[in-house]
Amino acid sequence: MKILYLHQYFNTPEMSGGTRSYEMARRLVAMGHEVHMITSWREPRDEQAWFQTDEAGIHVHWLPVAYSNQMSFAERIKAFFKFAYASAKKAASIQGDIVFATSTPLTIALPAVYAAKKQKKLMVFEVRDLWPELPIAMGALKNPVTRFMAHRLEKFAYNNAAAVVALSPGMRDGVLRTGYTPNQVAVIPNSSDIDMFRVDSSAGAKFREQRSWLGDRPLLIYTGTFGLINGVGYMVELAVELQALNSDVCILLIGNGKEFDKVKTASESAGVLNKNLFIEAQLPKKDIPSALSAATMASSLFIDKPEMRPNSANKFFDALAAGKPVMINYGGWMHDLITSRGCGLAMWKMPLNTAAIKLDEVMHNQEWLSKASLASAELASKNFDRDVLARELENVLIKTLTGQEEQVSEIAPGHYPNDK
Repeated sequence: MKILYLHQYFNTPEMSGGTRSYEMARRLVAMGHEVHMITSWREPRDEQAWFQTDEAGIHVHWLPVAYSNQMSFAERIKAFFKFAYASAKKAASIQGDIVFATSTPLTIALPAVYAAKKQKKLMVFEVRDLWPELPIAMGALKNPVTRFMAHRLEKFAYNNAAAVVALSPGMRDGVLRTGYTPNQVAVIPNSSDIDMFRVDSSAGAKFREQRSWLGDRPLLIYTGTFGLINGVGYMVELAVELQALNSDVCILLIGNGKEFDKVKTASESAGVLNKNLFIEAQLPKKDIPSALSAATMASSLFIDKPEMRPNSANKFFDALAAGKPVMINYGGWMHDLITSRGCGLAMWKMPLNTAAIKLDEVMHNQEWLSKASLASAELASKNFDRDVLARELENVLIKTLTGQEEQVSEIAPGHYPNDK
């Protein structure tokens, strides 16, 4: 197949952020397919025209369009539509066999549908977040007219998709609530890159050696976005409670985003910064395995909104891939996986002082840590191995291309039994 793969925020391992599209695309290339990635270049660049690179055999077409988590919602919307307009022409100019578009943003459906119709090809749409439910819940879409248009765009995307890939069972349910055909929805979550994250322990030892404050202290790590929706301030409050317990557990936050300075200021005011809570700038994806190797436990955070519970956070699956226990503070299918598989701590609705006591307890319990680590590794290999899920994605595209899109739900039904 020649696949036109549209993702506005594609990242390589040299960049910070999620690399799902890179990892899926390079595996599709290894399977013998030709992949053209249509994406944006977000860093400053003098030349504003399209340019092309080869990334692990993927033909990547980049258009400079400034974007960062620091931008206002209005500025981001402008970036979405700017890319949508330009990428529609670009994608239509590259003859392919099938169009595969991944959100967010939902506006990626506009160039994908245009290119598919122009070439008389089918389009498969991947849902990474429940838009517009999520921005509505966060108060970003307040105007009734804007909300109406966002819902229309959502239906436009699904109505023009021959098949849909959802990143969690909850996202599948969100798609089905719009009236989309159940048999044409596959569930392929974010995945565990086991080969990347199962690094030699020396990588973690070196990471610790480079930080004089760390030594042999138990380490809880967060690597990701400091956005409004992530609620990283939770870790500041947790650090305060740990300090009150005279715990030697320390927390390391690595990332960037709109709330970065706010979190840093709050931790300084609370008297925990550089004592039991430490903050560092974001790292390229290729350096995250060393950080997780050094950690005793990893974490994934979100504010408590029902619309966030179907999320499929990369950092959760990275922790599993590294064979590390994972702590989360939200409900949903990941909470259920942790509680049923024993692969970490599910802190949803738990009072902070209770959470701190529980965390301090398990971080010094080698038997618990060993069992939780093994459970994480097992969950990664049995349910979320990237190689297996990439093959499922290939099968979804092939089924759609050959007119068998009503069978894609059988390929990846999204059932995760509570037993091991």
